Amino acid sequence: MGAALAGMIVTLASPAAASAAPRVVVRDGVTQPVFDYTQAIRERVFIETTVDSDGDGRRDRVEARIIRPRETEQGLRVPTIFQPSPYYAGILDVPNHDDIDRDDAGAATRWAAARSVEEEIFFGGFLDNYFVPRGYAVVFADSLGSGGSDGCPTSGGENETLGMKAVVDWLTGRARATDVDGRPAAARWSSGRVGMTGTSYNGTLPNAVAATGVRGLETIVPIAAISSWYDYYRANGGVVAPGGFQGEDTDILAKAVLTRQRPEQCADVIAALERDQDRETGDYSRFWQERDYLRDAGKVRASVLLVHGLNDWNVKTQHFGQWWDALAARGVPRKIWLHQGPHTSPFSVRRAEWVATLHRWFDSWLHRVDNGIMAEPVADVEVAPNQWRTYRNWPVPGTRATTLRLGPLAVAGQGTSFVDAPSRTAEDLVAGEQAADPNRLAFLTAPLDRPLHLSGTPRLDVRASLDGRSPYLTALLVDYGTADRATGLAPGEGQDCVGPSIPGDPGCFNRVRYTVESTPWKIVSRGWLDVRNRKSIWRTDPITPGKAYSFSWGMQPQDHVFAAGHRIGIVLISTDRDYTLRYRAGTQVTVDLRASRVTLPLASAG
Repeated sequence: MGAALAGMIVTLASPAAASAAPRVVVRDGVTQPVFDYTQAIRERVFIETTVDSDGDGRRDRVEARIIRPRETEQGLRVPTIFQPSPYYAGILDVPNHDDIDRDDAGAATRWAAARSVEEEIFFGGFLDNYFVPRGYAVVFADSLGSGGSDGCPTSGGENETLGMKAVVDWLTGRARATDVDGRPAAARWSSGRVGMTGTSYNGTLPNAVAATGVRGLETIVPIAAISSWYDYYRANGGVVAPGGFQGEDTDILAKAVLTRQRPEQCADVIAALERDQDRETGDYSRFWQERDYLRDAGKVRASVLLVHGLNDWNVKTQHFGQWWDALAARGVPRKIWLHQGPHTSPFSVRRAEWVATLHRWFDSWLHRVDNGIMAEPVADVEVAPNQWRTYRNWPVPGTRATTLRLGPLAVAGQGTSFVDAPSRTAEDLVAGEQAADPNRLAFLTAPLDRPLHLSGTPRLDVRASLDGRSPYLTALLVDYGTADRATGLAPGEGQDCVGPSIPGDPGCFNRVRYTVESTPWKIVSRGWLDVRNRKSIWRTDPITPGKAYSFSWGMQPQDHVFAAGHRIGIVLISTDRDYTLRYRAGTQVTVDLRASRVTLPLASAG
């Protein structure tokens, strides 16, 4: 069928006018850039939602900006690539909570200042430059409470989901909108097929909308996206920050993106966020349940191309892992890309291949081009900087749960107890695997006689007692052994032009490269537990100081190859300075090694 489609018309006007009708052209299994980007129509509409989140007695409206081929005015109907965001108007300068040092005043971190909303309609990134010439519309919309939209931001609340769902409803003829002059605006040019994509918050909103089961949303491409907001700001009952943003929480983020006109309209909503998020216990609640898209994974109709960085400590890897598992359990058509980058898109780390893959993906699901992409391997995994492998599934085939008891492993230092030192970072505490350290327990395998591939979620079962202020147990999975490892991103040489440009909206982008350093170890995964939530994340149960309890918790999912000759290390600490709250130093943790173990999902790396 794919060969038969090559060169054929995908979208036609009436048969009588076929010879003159504008058309989308497919050749070699992909749509061709036959539409003049410089002549594309750019317009702004205001879409009515079903919610009134600012309580002003009127339904919230979403501002959406559209770019589409001019030929859509001549009867051409095209699908839409929709990128939602609360960031198009910038972010405000908001101090984070200073309660992270629970016995001392902490310093607040501040957000960058907001940019003004531009009157001209421009589209950041490459989606418009690349896809509009190939017969797509591209829509950018301001999430509720930001930019030109009404309503209030709620950091993942139901109103934000319904706000962006309204855009899909408008594109499929089920919602009303007006143009800048207040006249009714209908998307008559829309084929009724929509794909959503974005990175970070912009990728989280597609997850949220897909979980409503809205018709017309054919596919989503969530990149570095949240699947449950509890797991962004909490972990197993503990208050845990996203990497690099200690002290941030739902109220801080909402304040930062509150860039709408008359922001004072949202004062009560922001106050409710601060009250209901509960930075004292860290317990799961109805507040977090509302922001948990996993609950509604069974409603997802859209296919999913899921993308995440294996070194992303902002939106941690748990978000892709649990979302992937939930979609797999329900048979959702899906593929996955895992790269070695931090909180970023593959457009930074594997540009040409990513653009080609995204092109074929959208062509398949939005233009119904039979290009075979769903018959290809399910998983693309970057196992080392710029070294990619494909697998027929993820976790990689052949992965088995392997249990290592802590007792038989080598113990770095003396004894089976340590004292919490919240002034020290995890990186400081894992260094020197063979050295004694009073503020940790380190357990090491013998040097590996062959490479092992970790693929999935490590788990800890630890029997221990705690005596002191800190309620945290933190486990660190460490690869001990010198290797060249990706440590971040830096500007590369030259540019890539992926589409045509107009003044103010270029189609050329600077290249980016990995920074790679030879390092003696790497923290592969982390896992945090508030021991007061040992029975349930819904409920705090205080412990008796010095009494031993059994604790079980998961670490962040990972895909990592331990090289031959390296050691696998498990390091136990209490406070993880850059992530958890910091209680007064001195909590003593004593571990029963005989009753403690780690379970690693391992496969041969041959």
